[in-house]
Amino acid sequence: MLKPKVIIALNSSWNLINFRSGLICALVAEGYEVVALAPDDAYSVRLSELGCRFVPLPMDNQGTHPLRDLLLFIRLWLLLRRERPDVLLAYTVKPNVYASLAAGLLSIPVVNNIAGLGAVFIKGGWLVRLVRGLYRLALRRSAKVFFQNGDDRALFIDAGLVKPEKTDLLPGSGIDLTRFSANEKSSMPSAKDVGRPFRFLLIARMLRDKGVVEYVAAAKQIRARWPNVECALLGFLDVQNPAAISTEEMNAWVAAGDVRYLGVSDDVRLEIAQADCIVLPSYREGTPRTLLEAAAMAKPIITTDAVGCREVVDDGVNGYLCQVRDANDLAAKMHAMLVLSVAERAAMGQAGRKKMELQFDEKIVIDKYLQVVSELAGKPA
Repeated sequence: MLKPKVIIALNSSWNLINFRSGLICALVAEGYEVVALAPDDAYSVRLSELGCRFVPLPMDNQGTHPLRDLLLFIRLWLLLRRERPDVLLAYTVKPNVYASLAAGLLSIPVVNNIAGLGAVFIKGGWLVRLVRGLYRLALRRSAKVFFQNGDDRALFIDAGLVKPEKTDLLPGSGIDLTRFSANEKSSMPSAKDVGRPFRFLLIARMLRDKGVVEYVAAAKQIRARWPNVECALLGFLDVQNPAAISTEEMNAWVAAGDVRYLGVSDDVRLEIAQADCIVLPSYREGTPRTLLEAAAMAKPIITTDAVGCREVVDDGVNGYLCQVRDANDLAAKMHAMLVLSVAERAAMGQAGRKKMELQFDEKIVIDKYLQVVSELAGKPA
């Protein structure tokens, strides 16, 4: 008897490995044949270890060239016609739009995941109108559309992009509470106890929309008052995005002496463990995975009072909320974190861990996916 087939489509193999490994493994364990579609990158070879089959899908992630997007749609239609999956799981903008459109023509059930609306929805203009129109077409025949926060769901419903009864909320991509744990190595010691400076750490792709410029400006203020404090950054530079921070710009900031750039890491737990507070001054998110990881490891957080970010932090309980695009307010919240006692920061970290256990466990996400996939594939739950 043939196994029911599930195709999962994203914009990078890195994304699949880092954010969807748990779901892929759960689907495989439930007896599904899982096929992963994404552009080929250094992480693609690791997908077979999860028990799924990888099919490379060339994709211009950030471009808006109509012919390249048409070619992507044709590739997806041909691939889906050949594979004939029982269910398609789509993530990120282009798979959500073009894979959904192709699947609709082939009567393949689609489950979408809208994980934040990105720079396009922040900036407005003609591109927003185009993307909204494409979403309206793409989601018209979707079986289920998951959102990672209520603001994004309300935006799509109010704009008539999706019917309310098709939608549901997920706690981001969820967090593996075993892998990201608050053990003795990861949660607090105080900086002075391990012979290093107090460290703030921003983990993200190096984009202006992540609040990187504001973080650097706030770091300058903090270090003028607290010269022994370290303000570090971790994440990809020169990414394919109009808001990307260049290597030259980062080198200039580092040379000025106010921030330290740590490069990239395949295991962020090592860097989170050495930080005293995680900072993400993003303009808008779905639900930022790095904040979930930090809270699960019992680290206090500073983030913006913005869509997707505010869901992770109870202000004054497991961290602080600051104003969007406001380096002065960010610096004030960093100062407030510094003047807390070690015990007070540890209590914030433990409150964050408890919040993750109650609201953001990866099992919540996986269980919702298994339920909807089993209904669409006709497989007993």
